[in-house]
Amino acid sequence: MNTIPELLRERAEVEARLKVILYDGSVEIKDIRGGKYLYIRRRLSGTLTSQYVGPYSQELHTLLLRHTAEARSLKKHIRDLERQLAQLGYQGGVLSERVMLNLDFARANVKNLIYDQAILEGVSTTFAQTEVILEDGKVSGITPSEIQKIINLKHAWEFILDKDVIAAKSDYHLLCHIAQLVNDQHGGRIRRFPVTIGGTHYTPPLPMESDVKEQLVSLAGAERDSIDNAIDLCLYCMKAQIFNDGNKRAAVIFANHYLIGKGEGLLVIPEDRVNEFRTLLIAYYEGTDDERIRKFMKDVCWRRF
Repeated sequence: MNTIPELLRERAEVEARLKVILYDGSVEIKDIRGGKYLYIRRRLSGTLTSQYVGPYSQELHTLLLRHTAEARSLKKHIRDLERQLAQLGYQGGVLSERVMLNLDFARANVKNLIYDQAILEGVSTTFAQTEVILEDGKVSGITPSEIQKIINLKHAWEFILDKDVIAAKSDYHLLCHIAQLVNDQHGGRIRRFPVTIGGTHYTPPLPMESDVKEQLVSLAGAERDSIDNAIDLCLYCMKAQIFNDGNKRAAVIFANHYLIGKGEGLLVIPEDRVNEFRTLLIAYYEGTDDERIRKFMKDVCWRRF
């Protein structure tokens, strides 16, 4: 039987998928002055509305039917998850005012957060191009893999900025789910083969699930300031290379889940300081300078509100 945290994570993921569906409602074909046009009919705030989509074509009609069917399926899935949560006695946690403000702060800055993270990953987009991609627009000169990275970052951030998810523990299972989202459903599995890291002779050992779980609990529960715990969670996930790919992306978002859940701001590497961060990260991997990168992240990467 699923646990409450597992059900909450699944519900947040399904809700995030529902948000990106463009057409949610019932499909209508209207005859207007001899022409046929497609509309989406739905109820908003108790009022039935009709949204114009375009002139009728079989291809567009099929697309709309597929979108609306998927939306109905996702809504049914959400209702099923909510019934399971109710059976387990879940009533929904009440977040503190500080955490709610932190969520609003993160949501207001999410485009900047995704842009900064994309630059850290070597994605060569401008902020304006990133913004267009996030709004489902088309951008020329950007590779499909770069576009997909940005879209995956969007989905991962949408996931952690759900109120129920932010109330959950920053644990191994949540980290795995974030890693899955940033890798377009192909990540989230613990690494089973050796890897090398460019620019350094450091070779991360194969991660053991039990060790990773224990380390995450230890770092998240340390009796220090929340920002110090968040930084160490982020650095540990990067250095351990827990997953096959997307470790830096997952690490930053995971650390932010922890920090936002404490109402203590955001952790992001500014795009104009990425090269400096990479140099410090190599030194951290090699064990030659642990404190400089921690100080850099606390002084430069911590955004308070």
